[in-house]
Amino acid sequence: MRTSQPQTIYLKDYRVPAFLVDHVDLRFELFEDGARVYSLLSMRRNPDSDGSDTSLELDGDSLTTLESVSLDGSELAKDAYEDRTDRLVVHDVPDQFELGVVTWIEPQNNTRLEGLYKSSGMFCTQCEAEGFRCITYFPDRPDVMARFRTRIEADKASFPILLSNGNDVEKGELDGGRHFVTWEDPFPKPSYLFALVAGDLVEQRDSFETMSGREIDLRMYVEPRNVEKCAHAMDSLKRAMRWDEEVYGREYDLDIFMIVAVDDFNMGAMENKGLNIFNSSCVLASQETATDQAFQRIESIVAHEYFHNWSGNRVTCRDWFQLSLKEGFTVFRDSQFSADMGSPTVKRIEDATMLRTAQFAEDSGPMAHPVRPESYMEITNFYTLTIYEKGCEVVRMIHTLLGADMFRKGSDLYFERHDGQAVTTDDFVRAMEDASGRDLSQFRLWYEQAGTPELTVRDEFDQGAGIYRLTIEQVIPDTPGQTNKKPQHIPFAVGLLGAGGESLPLKLSAGETDAPTDRILELTEASHTFEFHDLAERPVPSLLRDFSAPVRVYYPWTREQLMFLMSHDPDGFNRWDAGQRLAVDVISELVGDTGNEAIDGGLTDAYRGLLSDVSLDQALVAKMLQLPSEAYLIELAEKPNVPAIHQARERVLKHLAAALRDDLLACYRRNTVEGRYEVTPESVARRSLRNTALAWLLHIDDEEGRSLAVSQFERADNMTDRMGALRALVNSGYEQARDEALGAFYERWKADPQVVEQWFAVQSGSSRTGGLPKIRELMEHPAFDWKNPNKIRSVIGVFAGQNLPAFHAEDGAGYRFLAEQVRRLDDSNPQIAARLVSPLTRWRKFAPVHGEQMKTALESIRDKSGLSRDVYEVVHKSLAGQ
Repeated sequence: MRTSQPQTIYLKDYRVPAFLVDHVDLRFELFEDGARVYSLLSMRRNPDSDGSDTSLELDGDSLTTLESVSLDGSELAKDAYEDRTDRLVVHDVPDQFELGVVTWIEPQNNTRLEGLYKSSGMFCTQCEAEGFRCITYFPDRPDVMARFRTRIEADKASFPILLSNGNDVEKGELDGGRHFVTWEDPFPKPSYLFALVAGDLVEQRDSFETMSGREIDLRMYVEPRNVEKCAHAMDSLKRAMRWDEEVYGREYDLDIFMIVAVDDFNMGAMENKGLNIFNSSCVLASQETATDQAFQRIESIVAHEYFHNWSGNRVTCRDWFQLSLKEGFTVFRDSQFSADMGSPTVKRIEDATMLRTAQFAEDSGPMAHPVRPESYMEITNFYTLTIYEKGCEVVRMIHTLLGADMFRKGSDLYFERHDGQAVTTDDFVRAMEDASGRDLSQFRLWYEQAGTPELTVRDEFDQGAGIYRLTIEQVIPDTPGQTNKKPQHIPFAVGLLGAGGESLPLKLSAGETDAPTDRILELTEASHTFEFHDLAERPVPSLLRDFSAPVRVYYPWTREQLMFLMSHDPDGFNRWDAGQRLAVDVISELVGDTGNEAIDGGLTDAYRGLLSDVSLDQALVAKMLQLPSEAYLIELAEKPNVPAIHQARERVLKHLAAALRDDLLACYRRNTVEGRYEVTPESVARRSLRNTALAWLLHIDDEEGRSLAVSQFERADNMTDRMGALRALVNSGYEQARDEALGAFYERWKADPQVVEQWFAVQSGSSRTGGLPKIRELMEHPAFDWKNPNKIRSVIGVFAGQNLPAFHAEDGAGYRFLAEQVRRLDDSNPQIAARLVSPLTRWRKFAPVHGEQMKTALESIRDKSGLSRDVYEVVHKSLAGQ
């Protein structure tokens, strides 16, 4: 059972396992009132251990009954082993043996959704990170890898589909209307990659021919009502398989690849070997039920889980401190894939936005940790943006420093050297060093030091000598447990623009010929000064192009320079970034203003230019027309006044919408997408532009905009346009039109859980409609389900994470509300409860009036009796040092 006083686990204490498992033979007898699990482990003493352990210790968690233990076929007496709360200890075991364990578990009562659980009539597993110990006693750690053979027995009428890892090697009928299927996985894997699914599902089939000519059987299993939502995921899978062959040389290794869609799932998806289990919201899509963003997200997640077959499964992590070894590398691979499938610039903007808004906040909060953490209490709390997104950026920087060809050589060496092994981030970096000849010793600090580096840039121009100097200083702020940090190895991409917008050659010495117009400057010291020669005039610097490193950059850009970069920078990311910086500057100037401060007309001109420029990549224009989010503005502020930030942003948005009303209408009409619905970069960009224009018009309660929104909502043939119109109406002052649209939307889609989740989210995320009374009303709605993580996230999570004016209400009601829900969820699903706590953890960032209320809410969670390990760690670290 969970404990309210968990122990801290340290990387420095890692020891190799005392015993190894060569083979696992499992048999599951599934019933309505529980499941009996027979486990036969072929074990031997680890030759790399010190050999001092005479007893075998196996992990266990929430196992209802231990029915029997046997050693080499003989049942053990009770005094030969100890059944402790969280482990099974077997005394006096030989150097090599077979251990048999029989357990009885109750999946139907498993609300944690870890291990084997039953939901919506289906048996399902989630074993990462430590869920397998909830099924049977086992050395449940990633560096114990074994071959699995799994036999599943169940009632055939209720559970016609029985799935596990690998290839199905045997099936047959049993007495009493039951049947069985046996699965064998020929590749060794850690227990966290074990999977089992049993249910009444519909099978969709396709195939894929590998680069060596092998035919792979592709299968997707869904509930009957979701049969029409499988095509996009299947097509995404085949694109990912081909891309991984072409870009990384990785071919799929089993005969079958399976995907299962599950409604009740804590995570987005899970890469279990050969049997990927997906949260339904991350895999099911049709044009009537999913937005463009959902289509793109599904493509990315399907690719991510498939890419794990090599970067995570064939080569896995030695321990959970190395989690980013598989996740950071695989996020980088899926990011490359998504960029190749769509707009690389837009993908880079989306990734950077996530980092700068959310991961940088994590880096500066109480849960800040390195990409390779040094300690943890509950590993599920470390499935973080730092591990995934910053981990991806660390791999991306290696790719930037080495170049694409050398990076590919490094990844080839990594897979060849460590296939079938459980390894570390050091092993990954060493393979890159050995393949390229580059010394990455200092670069390893990215894995060891927490926090976001801050770069201060100063420049000067020597007109007489024609020399432009850039001085770049780096510091890394203190984080919990880490101070006085060392300078890191940072690739800093830069370009210089002339007065006419032309790219200037970056000559690092006088008279240099064939100098490039952009360079990667490598920062390794606390301060560097770079000189660029033979310049006739002072240039405008384009800094950190393509967001070449996850850092904050401080440079005193003028508004004129930012508008210049918006119009002329050939780097699409920096063109967007200049627009964001300009908008941030204008909005920040108005925070706390009484309404007398004039809004800079240059911002209006800049946006007018964007709306009318059809020569630009329209996908980039769609991104540039989005004002910085309130979350980003809050992150930039030292002691943010959330209501004031909200009011200032609203004031700028209304000003722009009113001033550009005719331009917005023209943009809306120009970007109507005719013909068949397609998820291409061009059509996605046009729908995005159209819906952005509509949202701006409704923000000023434009009557023509209202008419267009109602018409679009009623006539739309795809969810992107229907949801775009609904969101615009929900955020408008047209109460009747809003209520009618919400009512019609629900009536049409109430039988589809994934669409209902969107309906919840559009209301809970709106500052117009999503006040606390509305949130409580949504939680009482018949479609809301406390057992379903997606429903919880779409109401409570969206409210606390996106509806910031309501969450940060002056009376602290939003904080008390969130604490109340966390306490309730902690008893049933502590993983989800721990993730919901996050908005409260940064209470020190806010002004005392808010910070003290957030702290009080955290303390009310801390004082709950029987607090789970998951929530205990987050709350206590957040309150530490108060």
